[in-house]
Amino acid sequence: MTISTSLPISQNDFEALKSRYQAAGQDHLFTFFEELGPVEQQSLYEQLVGFDVERINQIYQMAIQGASKHEECNVEPLSEEVFESVLTASPQALKEWETLGLSLIAQGKVAVILMAGGQGSRLGSSDPKGCYDINLPSKKPLFQLQAERILRLQTLARQYKAPTDSAVTVIPWYIMTSGPTHQPTVDYFERNGYFGLKKEHIHFFEQGTLPCLTNDGKIILESKSKVAIAPDGNGGIYAAVQNKGVIADLKKRGILYTHCYCVDNCLAKVADPVFIGYCVSKQTDCGVKVVSKSAPSEPVGVVCVRNGNYGVVEYSEISQELSERRRPDGSLAFGAANIANHFFSTAFLERVPTFASQLEYHIARKKIKYTDLQSGEVVVPTSNSGMKLECFVFDVFPFAQHFSVLEVDRKEEFSPLKNAPGSGVDCPETSRRDIIAQHARFIRNAGGHIVGDLDDPLVQFELSPWVSYGGEGIQDIVKNKTITLPAVIETKQDLIRLAQ
Repeated sequence: MTISTSLPISQNDFEALKSRYQAAGQDHLFTFFEELGPVEQQSLYEQLVGFDVERINQIYQMAIQGASKHEECNVEPLSEEVFESVLTASPQALKEWETLGLSLIAQGKVAVILMAGGQGSRLGSSDPKGCYDINLPSKKPLFQLQAERILRLQTLARQYKAPTDSAVTVIPWYIMTSGPTHQPTVDYFERNGYFGLKKEHIHFFEQGTLPCLTNDGKIILESKSKVAIAPDGNGGIYAAVQNKGVIADLKKRGILYTHCYCVDNCLAKVADPVFIGYCVSKQTDCGVKVVSKSAPSEPVGVVCVRNGNYGVVEYSEISQELSERRRPDGSLAFGAANIANHFFSTAFLERVPTFASQLEYHIARKKIKYTDLQSGEVVVPTSNSGMKLECFVFDVFPFAQHFSVLEVDRKEEFSPLKNAPGSGVDCPETSRRDIIAQHARFIRNAGGHIVGDLDDPLVQFELSPWVSYGGEGIQDIVKNKTITLPAVIETKQDLIRLAQ
């Protein structure tokens, strides 16, 4: 097989690459190489050079073995030593955790990592999911809600420093994108002035990709000159923070702890000081937030002890008897629903490469476009034709030296955006409803009253996170006062004007 003489590829390098793929049983990727023009040859060559083909084969074997292991899953509930709940913790404990968290933020020891690689395809949008407008009165997208929480928290934490300490309080924000969402995300932040945050404290980085495989482990050619690839799952965050300079930047800034969450949760308490303080007080290196399952049959993964190690068991992997088992207090024994919301020490993130080769990969069977190796025709399948391999963010749990779990209130912290408008569950309408209901609770818990129909889907009511992160700082304004709808509160001045 020959290569175009106009390419900056030596024949020796090409033959070495082809031999490597041949030894790995993946040399079918060169089937159409001689038919390609110089530019296409170069493109395919560069793609193949970039793959660790031996590692891909190893991941496939591990995924196949892991899938068979899942059929036999021994699970035990979490022990009290690693589990606490904000719903039952004493007010003193909650205040101690919050104070520790805010103090660490004030000292510049805390950062946020956002998993934002997904597109809004199920929502009818090709934009990054973080750009999605859930139809709040302000029209703020998910990214902006989260940015304003960071802004507010930086202001709150500033009060945990001495007035003579002139250092600016900063929560750096590391935003993990994917191939399709990277540039649109960067452009969106640029167009919107980084939502009031400083550009130098926001770091965008791409998660990795893996080739798509046939069911028998062969790498799929999407076209004659291109391998089919897919993002490597939210667990790709661990390789990405190593490879894209995130850990180096964390260390340069002196960051000791990070809060990591998914962009599609409109109620995410970004850099939650209670969670940070709880985990640090327990000397945690890897922690997770959970909510209580709404019912034994709710189709969510559960954090538990799995085959002797901390992990997540999918709802389909445990029996009805186990899913319905209850503790003496009546709570579900396996009720800690995973919400992809995590705490990591920087030291733990640094340690991941030492056990990365043992991390589990999961198989997602998909309809994957491919090129027929006999005819050269592109085939668009109508049924699952291959697999994407994904690593999940919770796959590191078994390797934690100090693991901690914090249960939080679902209505305050978890409202995922997964489904199309009008579907009624985890959709734009429920996200909007849950945010507005939370903002109303903030006002009422502070002693205020609201006049108007909050259940009206067209209701115009909203309280900016810039005004209050979690209901704090408004009691002196709204206590024994009434806010009459419509009321869109963007500043304290708006709140003072509307509270009568």
